[in-house]
Amino acid sequence: MIRMPFRVASPTRLASLAALVALSLPIIQASAQQNVPPAPAPEPSAPAPAAAPAFPPIDPANFTAAAPTKEMVNGFLQTSWGYDDTRVWQVAAILKTTVEGLSKVIIYVGDKTGKQKPSGIQFFALPDGKHIIAGDEVLPFGEHPYTEYRTLAQQKADGPYRGAAGKDFEIIEFADFQCPHCKEAQANMDKLAVDFPKARIVYQNYPLPQHKEAAGAAAYGVCVAKQGGSTAFYTFAAAVFEGQDGLASSDGATLTLNSAVTKAGLDPAKIGTCAKDPATIANVDASVKLAKELNINQTPTLLVNGRQIPANGPYDTIKQIIQYQTKLDGLTN
Repeated sequence: MIRMPFRVASPTRLASLAALVALSLPIIQASAQQNVPPAPAPEPSAPAPAAAPAFPPIDPANFTAAAPTKEMVNGFLQTSWGYDDTRVWQVAAILKTTVEGLSKVIIYVGDKTGKQKPSGIQFFALPDGKHIIAGDEVLPFGEHPYTEYRTLAQQKADGPYRGAAGKDFEIIEFADFQCPHCKEAQANMDKLAVDFPKARIVYQNYPLPQHKEAAGAAAYGVCVAKQGGSTAFYTFAAAVFEGQDGLASSDGATLTLNSAVTKAGLDPAKIGTCAKDPATIANVDASVKLAKELNINQTPTLLVNGRQIPANGPYDTIKQIIQYQTKLDGLTN
């Protein structure tokens, strides 16, 4: 049996591993609007050690599964965490389970600066070699874990955009006009447009069901983009986010959306009629379906060449991850 000198996250805490493995910071994930119940809050951390962690020696007896290999796990973690040159880890175990082909992977994680308490995390690698189970989520796995999501997004993400026309470098924002964190993220989106002029930055509707006026606002946005193009859409979107408080009621939403349409230079009556068209509603529904196919369950979320990043996190971290991902993809910023 493997011995764990460091604390291993309990199953209830592993729900936050989605953010950790998929690249992000747990504190970022906590400030997002979710379409699923939020993960339990993490336990308080102990004081950080003063020096970089010294992981225990590797025990060959803890590697009983044929797959994934240690090299595959390290490749995956390098892709996921390599943007942060202060993070260090050690693959501690790859164990067989009672289910054929399902392996339990245990990793020690630490920080070169000594600010982070060393801990253990675990996930289960599925027999297909392409996915892992972390907490209650199924996540992509492998040295190139984001390839399938990138291809799917290139094929189906059809929202208005700014920046480059090509899809080689694509930043897709999944957002909800009634989501307060999406409003907060707009400052980051404006900075990304400046710092990454070669990117195609797409707005993709993801109205959450708890926001009663979000789907209607999304439908208005679809019609604005259809009738006025992307420039008109971004003017409209900025006005809606600015007046977001007006979406708290049906009457307020009508006034807010019509005002935003007018600012975009379009006719509110025509946009209102278009927003009720079944084809427009189907467009919004298709965008929500795409988000779910991409395993996106909260707003605001960025998809950078298939890789999820919380859109309202610290800008410097977002920028660092995007730069790293484009390097992995062989692109220039």
